Amino acid sequence: MLATGCLTRRQFGLLLSSAALRVGWSAEAGPWFEPATVKKIYLAVRQPTWPRPDLNVEQEMAEIEQKMGELERKHPRAVRFTQPQLVRSPEDAEACVRSLGEVDAALIIDLTSGTSSMLRPLEQIPVPVLLFARPYSGWSYVDVARWAQSGKRADLISTSEFGDLDPYMRIFYTIHHLRHSKVLVVVENPGQRNATAEAFSKQYGTAISFISYRDLNEAYKAVDAIRARQAAEEFTRQAVRVVEPSPQDIEAALRFYLGVQELLRRERANAITVDCLGGFRRGDLAAYPCVAWSKLNDAGYYGVCEADLLSTMTQLLLTAFSGKPGFVSDPVFDTSRNEIIHAHCVSATALQGVGGPASPYVIRSHMEDNKGVSMQVLVPVAETVTCGKFLNATKFAVSTGEVLGNVDNPRGCRTKFRTRVADARKFLENFSGGLHRVVVWGDYVRPVEQMGRLMGFKVVREC
Repeated sequence: MLATGCLTRRQFGLLLSSAALRVGWSAEAGPWFEPATVKKIYLAVRQPTWPRPDLNVEQEMAEIEQKMGELERKHPRAVRFTQPQLVRSPEDAEACVRSLGEVDAALIIDLTSGTSSMLRPLEQIPVPVLLFARPYSGWSYVDVARWAQSGKRADLISTSEFGDLDPYMRIFYTIHHLRHSKVLVVVENPGQRNATAEAFSKQYGTAISFISYRDLNEAYKAVDAIRARQAAEEFTRQAVRVVEPSPQDIEAALRFYLGVQELLRRERANAITVDCLGGFRRGDLAAYPCVAWSKLNDAGYYGVCEADLLSTMTQLLLTAFSGKPGFVSDPVFDTSRNEIIHAHCVSATALQGVGGPASPYVIRSHMEDNKGVSMQVLVPVAETVTCGKFLNATKFAVSTGEVLGNVDNPRGCRTKFRTRVADARKFLENFSGGLHRVVVWGDYVRPVEQMGRLMGFKVVREC
């Protein structure tokens, strides 16, 4: 069965609630799980002509408000609307901008023609703006389309179907999620990552903090040994089998996970990325983080390899929207088959949705040095996946593929799966932005394009 881009109410609830349950944090763990706050702004001239001169603006607004209430009740964990504000003049619009308050986005709903003079002040709204217009309402789309084309974070829809707003509720939540997330980065020398962090923080509001290996190791040492042993035993019982690691290796991996869990709690963070390969070589890491990252990703939090901020921000975006963990991949190309093999030693198990069924896994060593603990996850097949990555803070590459099967081969990272893509050669010849890509189960190309307009990044199709 092909996965779609539609996230059910139940799936979205699982993303927000079972994330906390599976890592033992309370449901109030952080503001990143709260719904977005969206300002509702209605536009109407004082004496309508179009769509009709006898238009009852208050009645029109009341009918739409009923639909907005239904929409909010349908997506209670995604969005909270403010009380509606009716703007009828440029002065009203200026006052609206001044009184905007702490909101994540604004939803403009036009009721009549003649709104351009009001939209000029509203262009100064500093948060993402969505215009919702119905047929025979007005011509606000002329101005808002120009906003979007000139680089303002804005999108627009003109439709008779209120259900077309559904994906935007999850986009509003994603905007909020990135604004209120905090990423911990562990690397010996931040270097260029400082500039990358600043760019993402400026664009999306995400807090990014650099911490030391010592912080990680102290958190590891503070974990109760009995608790770590019990977690390791449970992790081993749930596996298909164990291949290379010893019980001591597995206990160290679970101790690392529990330590990171406490570190995130203490730092009020929901994401962490570590220069693991450099840490291994230098002996800076007390244990391998692969299992910890898998468990965090299963729970709707984020553990990402190699201090890769681009992939971390990609996961935040795709998981917040889809409710599904991301798989950071080293793409392997086979153009003779028009295939890409996605490989890595970290994989979530709840790939079809946070809180959902876990895929079977084999406990393995980390492939590149045959040490520590990682997981070989047998991923769901015969499904569409989205492959994407922020190439920088304002450019996002995306494509889709169909999962053909798992790969059990001694070459390459532990978890591997084959995908058929539209044009593997085109993908290969135009590859940019560093090695990694992030894979999420489901087709989210259209929502990514919508997010790009509302959040201010350009979307490019890789194949």
